[in-house]
Amino acid sequence: MFQDRVAAQTLSSNRAPMSSAKWYSWDQIPREVVTPMLDRKLITGERMMLAQVFLKKGCIVAKHSHENEQLTYIVEGALKFHLGEDQKEEVIVRAGEVLFLPSNLPHQAEALEDTLDVDIFSPPRQDWIDKTDAYLRK
Repeated sequence: MFQDRVAAQTLSSNRAPMSSAKWYSWDQIPREVVTPMLDRKLITGERMMLAQVFLKKGCIVAKHSHENEQLTYIVEGALKFHLGEDQKEEVIVRAGEVLFLPSNLPHQAEALEDTLDVDIFSPPRQDWIDKTDAYLRK
């Protein structure tokens, strides 16, 4: 696991420290190698999760769905999503764009180039935390 630290600095002279706040640096969070084509870093709170996901060009995230709402923000690169049970709807999400995926929507993703995406999940993905996300590890 990684070290996190409590933000103990006073935000302004009129505010008390936020003793329950936590500060993170992506540089201090180790990359988890999920497959040779996909790595990730996770930050988890009680009701949400933030993930950096590193996908190499050609990486396929197999069709899956989950109860969690998901926001996918592409920082670098591009992902092609196939949406719905029949996977007929396609959308390409590029750097600077965000895709919202509601709960239980089947989806698959393909990295069209080396991609860094930031995913936000609510609630946190327990299968990612427990490393029981078999659909990713094929």
